[in-house]
Amino acid sequence: MNNLGATYMGDGVCRFEVWAPFANEVVVQILSPEPSVIAMERRPGGYHDVLAEGVKPGSLYMYCLDQQKKRPDPASRYQPQGVHGPSEVVATNFPWEDIAWSGLPLSRYILYELHVGTFTTEGTFDAVIPFLDDLKTLGITAIELMPVAQFPGARNWGYDGAYPFAVQNSYGGPSGLKRLVNACHQKGIAVVLDVVYNHLGPEGNYLGDFGSYFTDRYKTPWGWAINFDGEFSDDVRRFFIENALYWTGQFHMDALRLDAVHAIFDFSAKPFLEALAHAVHCQGDRLNRRIYVIAESALNDPRLIRPGVLGGYGLDAQWNDDFHHALHTVLTGEQEGYYQDFGHFRDLVTAWREGFVYAGRYSQYRKRRHGSSSRDIPARRLIVFAQNHDQVGNRMQGERLSELVTLEQLKLTAATLLLSPFIPLLFMGEEYGETARFAYFISHSDPDLVKAVRQGRRLEFAGFSWQAEPPDPQDETTFLNARLNHHLRYQDPHRVIYEYYRQLMRLRKEIRALSSLNKKNMEVVGLNQKKILLIRRWSDRDEALAVFNFSDVSGSVAVRVSPGRWKKAMDSADTCWRGPGSATPGDLFFSETISLDRKPHSLLLLVKKPAAKYPSAPMETDPGLWPDIF
Repeated sequence: MNNLGATYMGDGVCRFEVWAPFANEVVVQILSPEPSVIAMERRPGGYHDVLAEGVKPGSLYMYCLDQQKKRPDPASRYQPQGVHGPSEVVATNFPWEDIAWSGLPLSRYILYELHVGTFTTEGTFDAVIPFLDDLKTLGITAIELMPVAQFPGARNWGYDGAYPFAVQNSYGGPSGLKRLVNACHQKGIAVVLDVVYNHLGPEGNYLGDFGSYFTDRYKTPWGWAINFDGEFSDDVRRFFIENALYWTGQFHMDALRLDAVHAIFDFSAKPFLEALAHAVHCQGDRLNRRIYVIAESALNDPRLIRPGVLGGYGLDAQWNDDFHHALHTVLTGEQEGYYQDFGHFRDLVTAWREGFVYAGRYSQYRKRRHGSSSRDIPARRLIVFAQNHDQVGNRMQGERLSELVTLEQLKLTAATLLLSPFIPLLFMGEEYGETARFAYFISHSDPDLVKAVRQGRRLEFAGFSWQAEPPDPQDETTFLNARLNHHLRYQDPHRVIYEYYRQLMRLRKEIRALSSLNKKNMEVVGLNQKKILLIRRWSDRDEALAVFNFSDVSGSVAVRVSPGRWKKAMDSADTCWRGPGSATPGDLFFSETISLDRKPHSLLLLVKKPAAKYPSAPMETDPGLWPDIF
């Protein structure tokens, strides 16, 4: 099967293919450097194609449908003049230097989500490259790029993309993205790309003029749903699966993060998501590379990440919002909007132990039962976070945790995330306590659309009691205020936060009990009244005991584990982390029950490296001190 769009064949020959089943005649209008009109041949299934001579990379073109509608290419590789301008023929050759790169095991991912436009002042792919050494030193093993498909203007989160194959022109286009991926792989950093297959942006979206890409049978919060199971849906599926293979093939992406798959409506016997995962995995096998498919889903449905032989879709991992919500509400006390389903300490314990908190229980927010159990899902298939673009940016003012909690709580948050058995994700700037607010921003050219977005944002916050007016999404100031202040990393207390994150990532990698993402080699004990979480994890090489105190008062913990010499690996209360001070010594010998005094909002991590194989005796606690263990 040939590729959709413009494919440069070399020697001044370019092949064009477009799906336009309802058009009798389609022509390619070459606009530059030499204007010409080239008729396309209609093929079975509504495809039109042509081999055109004298067309080279850099040529601008549009399609003309039945001598009436002149439109950019739905599979355009580059829109140098924006969403309404002509498409550009792009060369596929690039001097890749990652021939030895085969990817990383998913269990080794420590993700760093970044928005290209606000990560640096320049807002380009090339401007990210100088920061890669710092990210690697921090401990990051994979960066996750928010969507880069062409969107209107130069300011957008990326979820208003109108050309799924075209790399945003203001970011540096396709060559800039390839340079960034190439640089990441040279430093041993994987790259994940956020792609949007549940809708297209409202401005510059001309796909409906070409074919039945959309359906009115379903509704999404963002407009028309993609037609994945109706008439002509085979060709729509081809378009998006080919898009996924384009990113992982042409751009060497290591993984795709599928945005909001709960808004992909598909009742066919073999769902689109299953077909997509199969195609990507087959491509990975052919290329001898590890390539993953990761879902964002609000359904708490483990079928997404179960293998096909068990009735699943075969995706590799998914985001777990429940972990965030349970942690956020315990830290902040917020219980409005979708947070009303959380706020009990036992929810955080469940999130640590199983993954999903809502596994069939009644959701007050949804007014129905929600979710299914993830108890049998391997920990390496769930991605957890304390902050991300949604959970920060969908607050009215876009505040980060650094504005909502204390320094001690920030450190406790970092440990809860990075010492978990799941795959952790950081949101850019989180590692040093960034203060720049990441509010929603756009740069649409249609005044009516801008007005609708403004009204939509106000309605989105109706379930919260937040006061004041949300920042104007269209105002450039909202975008500029979201840019990171990298210099903060070198100032206190941000410098201490950064070093704290770096040390936690180092411990996660070096201590086998922490690097092995295994729920089976883990015990989770929670104290609801005391708000103390006790975690024991082990491997064949070492054992780790973590005590998290989420209370605003000191707490005493009595615990009996395997006897021997233990070492304090991390104590957030130590003064070196700007804590209030800790009485816990650096070395401890456990022979029987030992009592540990913990400061408010603190983390204590103890590690033991046994001389022999780790004993199987379970962790014991003093029931007098822990009366509400469950």
